[in-house]
Amino acid sequence: MSARALAFRTSTIHDAEPFASMNITPLIDVLLVLIVTLIMTIPMMTHKVPIDLPSGGAVDTHQPRIHRIVLDADGRLAFDGAPIDDKALRVRLDAVRADSDAQIEFSADGAARYERFDQTLATIKRSGITKLGFVGNERFQDFSAVK
Repeated sequence: MSARALAFRTSTIHDAEPFASMNITPLIDVLLVLIVTLIMTIPMMTHKVPIDLPSGGAVDTHQPRIHRIVLDADGRLAFDGAPIDDKALRVRLDAVRADSDAQIEFSADGAARYERFDQTLATIKRSGITKLGFVGNERFQDFSAVK
């Protein structure tokens, strides 16, 4: 064939045709990341102990009887300074609930395990205590100072 014959031949390659399939791999990757994110966050959002927090209102100058529950770093509980186990705590909390003038203050050591804190808080909630205050959290007000 001569050079002239090659120059005027029609091409058999069809470059102008659209692709029959689209690359959806990036779309699948994004969807998988979203699914994994949902799987990781849904259990964290549903794990909670519901507590009724007080709303603003008139200030009461009456001093209630205050009982203090202390959780130390080893997970031991004390009620008004005396060591107590979980079953005895439930009995004491039932007695406090019966007294309309009583309040509970809950103080936990910063090194206490969260699981133990949550168990104690759930025990307080199950006993029907509605007057509950947290003590000692002011030390965490400035996180740069906490070591």
